[in-house]
Amino acid sequence: MGVERIADARDIRLLDEWQRDFPLESRPFIRIGAALGCSEAEVLRRLATHVADGRVSRVGATCAPNTISASTLAAVAAPDSRIDVIAAIIGVQPGVNHVYQRENRWNLWFVATGPDRAHVNASLAAIARATGLRVLNAPLVRPFNVDLGFRLDGSGTPLPPKRAVDATAIEPGDREILQALTAGMPIVARPYRQIGALLARSEREVIARVAALTHAGIISRLGVIVRHRALGWSSNAMVVWDIPEERIESAGPALAAFPGVTLCYERRPEPVLWPYRLYCMIHAKSRSRAMDVLAGAAELPDLRDAPRRVLFSSRCFKQTGAMIAPAPETVT
Repeated sequence: MGVERIADARDIRLLDEWQRDFPLESRPFIRIGAALGCSEAEVLRRLATHVADGRVSRVGATCAPNTISASTLAAVAAPDSRIDVIAAIIGVQPGVNHVYQRENRWNLWFVATGPDRAHVNASLAAIARATGLRVLNAPLVRPFNVDLGFRLDGSGTPLPPKRAVDATAIEPGDREILQALTAGMPIVARPYRQIGALLARSEREVIARVAALTHAGIISRLGVIVRHRALGWSSNAMVVWDIPEERIESAGPALAAFPGVTLCYERRPEPVLWPYRLYCMIHAKSRSRAMDVLAGAAELPDLRDAPRRVLFSSRCFKQTGAMIAPAPETVT
């Protein structure tokens, strides 16, 4: 179901123009409807349809990494005959929110999230025990672009202005609000009121806290979060680069700004086992187009002749929001 199969211009605009800057008001879908030239009820119907069809993951938030929660990218080398079984074991671990099969000996890649680093480390240890496999752990060192706002016409989205994150803005109760937003806000006329009702907070309080957390940079994006594969961008390549640490400072921003690169970050390497320090993602409609983007990026001065690996994804087993607050049963 690519974007070329979405015939209605309002649907395209809804998925394209509202990936960020979601209205912070009691009835946000009225404002969106006014921009699109349709009613609040029509916006809700369209969004609910796109969620059900798999084009939209959720309407909600992404948070600045390692501010109010912890996460890491990890991988295992699963035998081909056990890929589905091991992906299922990984996917049910609390806090694992992405699981992809990629074309490499390290063939199952996943993101483990949690309220703190101890939770993430415990998840990795549990996965190692349950699968009997070594877990490659590649924690984030520095983000250059983790926004993943995505123009559906492929023209690329300019990187949002870099904002300092003010972690002192976090107040008691914010984790629970953020968890509701990363899981996906309810697609109802007054979503903030429904979130508040679940948390014993008023609608006004929820909106005020979301505004404060956005201003502080803790919420990096609030809006429609699309599923690229379902919209026709099915060639998803993770490219890892082995470059010296001293070149990261210039190579990272240059790669993040290159047209067609949708994510870019520095991660901690594991010498010999996995020496790659710089990562980027390329989403394209075809493998050849992804490779064209890569060929251009590889000509950047700091990346020319740098050893690299290209890991195309072949299957997505899981894609959800991050874990920020502990699950209710773990609260003591």
